[in-house]
Amino acid sequence: MVAGPDHSSAPSSHRAPGRRTLLRAGAGCALAAAAVPALAACGSAAEGVGPDGTVTVELWHGQTDTSKKAIEALVAEFNRTHPKVHVDTGGGATSDVMLQKVTAALASGSYPDIAYVFGSDIASIARSPRVVDLTSVLRGGSVPWTDYWPSLRDAVTVNGKVRAAPSLVDSMAVVCNKTLFRQAGLPLPQPGWKWAEFIDTAHRLTNASKGVFGTGWPGVGDEDTTWRLWPMVWDLGGEIIAPDGKSIGFAEQGRRALETVAALVAGKSVYIDPKPGSAQMYQVFLSGRMGMVMGGPWTLPDIITAKVDYEVVPLPTFSGHPVTISGPDTWTVFDNGSARSKAAVEFVQWLIAPGQDVKWDMGAGSLPLSVESARLPAWLDHSAQTAGLPVFTKALESARVRPVHPAYPQISQAFGEAVVAVLLGRSSPDSAMRQCADKADAALLIPR
Repeated sequence: MVAGPDHSSAPSSHRAPGRRTLLRAGAGCALAAAAVPALAACGSAAEGVGPDGTVTVELWHGQTDTSKKAIEALVAEFNRTHPKVHVDTGGGATSDVMLQKVTAALASGSYPDIAYVFGSDIASIARSPRVVDLTSVLRGGSVPWTDYWPSLRDAVTVNGKVRAAPSLVDSMAVVCNKTLFRQAGLPLPQPGWKWAEFIDTAHRLTNASKGVFGTGWPGVGDEDTTWRLWPMVWDLGGEIIAPDGKSIGFAEQGRRALETVAALVAGKSVYIDPKPGSAQMYQVFLSGRMGMVMGGPWTLPDIITAKVDYEVVPLPTFSGHPVTISGPDTWTVFDNGSARSKAAVEFVQWLIAPGQDVKWDMGAGSLPLSVESARLPAWLDHSAQTAGLPVFTKALESARVRPVHPAYPQISQAFGEAVVAVLLGRSSPDSAMRQCADKADAALLIPR
């Protein structure tokens, strides 16, 4: 997600009175057992229950800046309206190092009740027996399970079970600098445009004498470098992991995606960001020296502040059928005993209910978690006032996610190295993809 407001490398809101009612109505052990089957007996002082019956829940939210303000405001609202549960946000780590922090905490036996975990890390975390199974909670919640975006449902499901609650969703599209398009005499792209048009447009927007680039690409080989190519791979019919699970499923499609990158390099129309986080690439766009940048909704506040005259258009395609990528992150709940776990689940369900979800989305610069959230007046008003936001929301209908598989990080690293080799002119797409396939296939053969 993510770049942006703690998006793991960087790509949803609704209502749920019945959900909270369900948990509260079942204040006894029977409901806790239903919602959290793995939990043991009911609460005690050792489980975080105070003398007055108040249960304290530890939340590691991982947010910074405006996202931190948004989540802490919601926590304050919850604590004010739920006197028997207190959510403590005092500990934790930033989301970028949350996996390491949670892994160490689980090993030590002292871990939070809830943590903000990148969707790409769920496959690793879900192997812990301390992760609470939320299958019945979310699939039986007041927001219908099918109301969540398909990409989001896929992101929190591991081996058929819901191992976390969705916390954030975004999507990728192309943000265009309208001023540079006018100066180049180019029309703005329209939905359904092709990658060949993207390359040609980038070339035409490039003006070396004025330091203007057609587009940009992260060049460090990390997830931020890689995830931008997956929509091309899917659009061409590839899969990140082949159906048999023993090899990658994008050897040919990856080569063709790399050829797109190579074409941008050949035209000297791509700014290659040498630092992690792609901050420099976005700064070039914000300074008015880049015509198009692939990004998510988290980029809009800075673009608006910089007074860039912009328009957001869907990603180009090869086939004519829209597809993009989404990078959902999660609220993962950990078992610290039945009382704390039940309270943690109650908080998470309240937090992702449409009313709160919309507040969080507007504060964090993300998108609604569900169709129901997207229909709320608060979101519709916010979306109408923010140019481009409806395009990102619409893109969720065709968004896909990276596989929730423990070998994914190694596959991503191998593909990231291939992208960088092509960006820097050190390898051809064909050669780079062969090396990528050798490394990624080997990673999938490791027993896990």
